[in-house]
Amino acid sequence: MENRVEPVPTHQEPIEKILVPFQKFLKAQATGGIILLVCTVVALVWANSPWGDSYTAVWQTKLTVGAGGFTLSKPLLIWINDALMAVFFFVVGLEIKREILVGELASRRQAALPIAAAVGGMVVPATIYAVLNFGSEGTRGWGVPMATDIAFSLGILTLLGSRVPVSAKVFLTALAIVDDIGAAVVIAVFYTDEISVLSLAIGAGFLVAMIVANRIGVRTSLVYAILGAGLWLAFLKSGVHPTIAGVLAAFTIPARVRINAAEFLDRSTAYLVGFRRAGASGQSVLTSKEQRGALEALETACTHAETPLQRLEHKLYPWVTFFIMPVFALANAGVTIDGGAAGSLTNAVAFGIIAGLVIGKQVGITLFSWLAVKAGFAELPSGLTWLHVYGIGWLGGIGFTMSLFVANLAFGDSALLSVAKVGILTASLIAGIGGWVVLSRCKKRPRF
Repeated sequence: MENRVEPVPTHQEPIEKILVPFQKFLKAQATGGIILLVCTVVALVWANSPWGDSYTAVWQTKLTVGAGGFTLSKPLLIWINDALMAVFFFVVGLEIKREILVGELASRRQAALPIAAAVGGMVVPATIYAVLNFGSEGTRGWGVPMATDIAFSLGILTLLGSRVPVSAKVFLTALAIVDDIGAAVVIAVFYTDEISVLSLAIGAGFLVAMIVANRIGVRTSLVYAILGAGLWLAFLKSGVHPTIAGVLAAFTIPARVRINAAEFLDRSTAYLVGFRRAGASGQSVLTSKEQRGALEALETACTHAETPLQRLEHKLYPWVTFFIMPVFALANAGVTIDGGAAGSLTNAVAFGIIAGLVIGKQVGITLFSWLAVKAGFAELPSGLTWLHVYGIGWLGGIGFTMSLFVANLAFGDSALLSVAKVGILTASLIAGIGGWVVLSRCKKRPRF
């Protein structure tokens, strides 16, 4: 493999010397999981500190948005779980659409293994939980152990370095995306109590408008943002959880370029030549009018050569990774750890979640993957072994973000919500350690 040498800047401003290491840290794949872990610890410490009452008080603070006769007034926790998480699901929807069009889910052969693994990783945990809680008040929580937290699980894979091949990361990512599709369906179908047909009809109107905008070639993000806000508001009033609006909106974002690669190369070359000629007569601190025109034309060409889907995903990903998910963890992971909480591990709800995530995930992912390969529907990617698959099955038990989200829908203000949180945190910790131990036994791969 050819060695690539990064260009060394001839001059570096003092601020760049400070920011560059920080920027490299933020770009690391494991960073999202690390920040999420820090916020989880902060939430737990805060909730169990002498100022624990303020933890609940802060997230129950009413926040009013609107003007005139139309306002929405909800606790801060609801704004986080219903509004910010809608943006999270929007980005998930963008990832799903991209993977279906050009990624690991683009062909039947590529998609077969992660789909089989994800189905097993949802069905087996849900079944285990349902059996352990059959006929009890905790039955509604069967969807909690179905989820996989991509930030934590992929962060652990990344920290394992050369012991894990790239194909393992691709497999886990595709598996988690299919898992997210399943979670969206479960939330929409099974965690919706009352439905307002009128609000759904209004939401359908906004969705159709977004589809039409796509078809006629609208590529301005503002148009989709305004229509998407209307779609979210309609779903908020409909009874269907508004985060589903985020997934639906994502599928209306254009995934086509205006100019192809060859045309982009021709145009950009011409603009760069024009830029060079415009500045050939002398040097100046400021660009000339002709140079500025060439730069603007080049910027437009860059925009036309990139799909709105990729552009939005690229812009929103840092916000989701470094703000939305950490804030969600900070607001939802705080559970009081006392004698009662420790004793709740024996509660059927917590025990079902732990059994589902820790045992159900590894069994479901590994077994269904093996069956798919043996049946000839799929094959193991290059470099991926069954030990890798089994280790990824363990990491799939890190439910955390999505599990907490579903638990909120399942139990609401019930006392079982705290029990479920204890089960989720315990299971995620066990699954993360177990996955690390299993995958660390894999042989290191040589670097070329």
